[in-house]
Amino acid sequence: MKKLLKNAAIVAASLLLTVNFSSCNKDPQGNNEETNKAKKEAIVKQYLEHTVYPTYGSLATETDKLVGNLEALKANKTQANVNTATATFIEARHWWEMSEAFLFGAASDFGIDPHIDSWPLDEDAFNNLMGSPNMIAMLADDEDGTIAGEQLGNALLGFHGIEYILFREGQPRDVNEINDDMMTYVLAVSRDLRNRCFQLEVSWNENAPQAHKDLMEELELNTTVNSSDNTYGANMTHAGQAGSTYASFTNALEAIADGCLDIADEVGTSKIGKPHTGEDPTYVESPYSQKSIKDFYDNIISIKNAYTGGMESQRDETLSLHTYIKDYNADLDTKAMNAIDNALTKINAMKAPFVQFYADASAGEAMEACQDLSDVMAEVKAEFSKIDRK
Repeated sequence: MKKLLKNAAIVAASLLLTVNFSSCNKDPQGNNEETNKAKKEAIVKQYLEHTVYPTYGSLATETDKLVGNLEALKANKTQANVNTATATFIEARHWWEMSEAFLFGAASDFGIDPHIDSWPLDEDAFNNLMGSPNMIAMLADDEDGTIAGEQLGNALLGFHGIEYILFREGQPRDVNEINDDMMTYVLAVSRDLRNRCFQLEVSWNENAPQAHKDLMEELELNTTVNSSDNTYGANMTHAGQAGSTYASFTNALEAIADGCLDIADEVGTSKIGKPHTGEDPTYVESPYSQKSIKDFYDNIISIKNAYTGGMESQRDETLSLHTYIKDYNADLDTKAMNAIDNALTKINAMKAPFVQFYADASAGEAMEACQDLSDVMAEVKAEFSKIDRK
């Protein structure tokens, strides 16, 4: 009887070990593979509907408004109209910088990022343009922005071409300094900027305004993935299905993290790093409006929105990379959230304006914080496939 009880105890202990071992390898929430897939799909949907779509929608709205402001300025050259245009420019710029955590997709595939956001402005090329009556005459007839988009190089296009006309030393430019040829140029460039921002919106969101879709058709601008019928949003929500470039929802989450690490690296290594380290002191973003630090800050907010489940007013952390990673690796999530907050804090503490103080130690601290954030986001990206193997 004693031997029988001993054997029974051994069996029970073995069963207990087996149960404990199995539980260590289960999803921490007790979910099966299908439930985990549904979680990832919900995160992707939240990301698209509450980060990507509203950001690009607001960008499209503000750049369209900027065209209207500049048309009003051309018709009535007053300082009040200059001031109105600069305010709209800053708002449009805010939404663009808030989109840079998702430059993958249309922004890169269609070359939109360099087309609308290259710097520094080529001032020699600008002066040559102002000295070319034939080119100015062509731009004067550019009612839809296509001539500017096709004839001017990236260093004369986009936000920084417009910024050059509208700002000086961080303030709206004196209206008396803006001549008619400059107005012709800036209006044509603003129309091209609007076109490209509409292209971003329509390329991602199948429910973009019909008028924006119609303009893309008229201008024959690409708005689908690999010339398919899929928008970039549909391509992501159809992950794992035929026709999607994402083999799984894990790959979609990896792409979101990849976008975050890329912009964190760019802010640290290039936007702050090139001027600060002396590699290229002329490589200062937004020098005329002196909004460089705001640009950097908005770039990190774009990461926060992508990671935590949407823009602040639409955020749902239960449907986010933040909560998903936290459920499986709480230490890594804490590290990520701290890195985001630290980058924001260090950027906010930079001595302003950056165009004058890029060599300041505070810029170096911000640069390092952004590089640390990029490294952490690389860890987050790698974690998704580890979770799938658990």
